[in-house]
Amino acid sequence: MADVFIRYANFTLGGGSATTAVIHGEIVGKRRWVSEEQFALSYALGRLTPGTNLLAFCVGIGWLLRRWAGALVALLAASVPCTLFVLVITVLFAEWQENPFAQAAIKGAIAAAVAVTVKTSGPSSIRISGRENRIRVVLIGATAFALHAIAGMSPLAVLVLAALIGLFLPEPS
Repeated sequence: MADVFIRYANFTLGGGSATTAVIHGEIVGKRRWVSEEQFALSYALGRLTPGTNLLAFCVGIGWLLRRWAGALVALLAASVPCTLFVLVITVLFAEWQENPFAQAAIKGAIAAAVAVTVKTSGPSSIRISGRENRIRVVLIGATAFALHAIAGMSPLAVLVLAALIGLFLPEPS
């Protein structure tokens, strides 16, 4: 379990959505450690927690697999290596902050991260919620995005509103 979280939680580029999609393929598709429903529950609870959602998600999966020991292993495996990596990158960034080549590389990395996140978050959302809910997921997601990005609503208010909409919007039969 530690090997999976070290490899995928620390070395997958594109943010939480991309990492979650890769972890899904490994622990649901390939290894069958958890069911689709267990994965979806851990994903949803991880997204609702304050702080780093990916770590909360990994801890949830660890808890399902090995209770307290699994949660601790998942937390450490998913956080310690990337924390050390960030410390090294921060020191290097401080040294190279004014270098035009370093600035160009950072801008390219940002563009790539956004593209990977957009590419992976849509298919992950539909896979987790089911194909029959595709329109529902797109509508709720687009509305949540618009309320936050365009209307300036706080993320917490958007989450509460999305939960209420999801509660009262009938699921397809």
